[in-house]
Formats: sequence, C-alpha cells, structure tokens
Amino acid sequence: MEFEFSPAAKAEFVDAIDYYENQQPGLGKEFLEEVYATIGQILQYPNGWATLDPTFHRCLTKRFPYGVIYAVENGAVRIYAVMNLHRKPNYWRS
Repeated sequence: MEFEFSPAAKAEFVDAIDYYENQQPGLGKEFLEEVYATIGQILQYPNGWATLDPTFHRCLTKRFPYGVIYAVENGAVRIYAVMNLHRKPNYWRS
C-alpha cells in the first residue's frame, strides 16, 4: 500500500520537524523517523487504528505528542494531518 500527504499535512510535518530541530540539533530527525515509523504501522494495519468518524483514523506516535490523521482512499493512505495533540482537536477538518 502506498501513502501520500495532503499539502497541508506535509507543510505541518515540515514545520514540526523544523521546530524540534531548533529545540535541539538532531531532534527534528528523530521526530521525522518517529512519524515515518508510525506511517509504517498504518500501512501494515490501515484499519487497525482509532476511528474519528467513518472516514478518518488516528494513529499516535510513541515518543512525541502527535497523531497521524489519515483516510484509506482508493487503496492508498492519504495523510490529512500530523497533529500536535496539544492543539485544538478538530482544526485539521477545515
């Protein structure tokens, strides 16, 4: 199964990587690796994570306070948000 980021999710992901890298050199790379490991889990079990509604799922990262919001569309995973769990919970819907 393949995956892709929506433009907004990709921008959000890059911003988070930059934020962590500015906090501590190398931490941005660790965040990137954690998110990609989470995406790997999603690809193995696309319907195995919490459902937010009939379309969207959320899979949490292990180390960082983030969730990957995604939907399975046409046999692929489309990522709609790399969501900081301390933010407003439904901001990504708009």
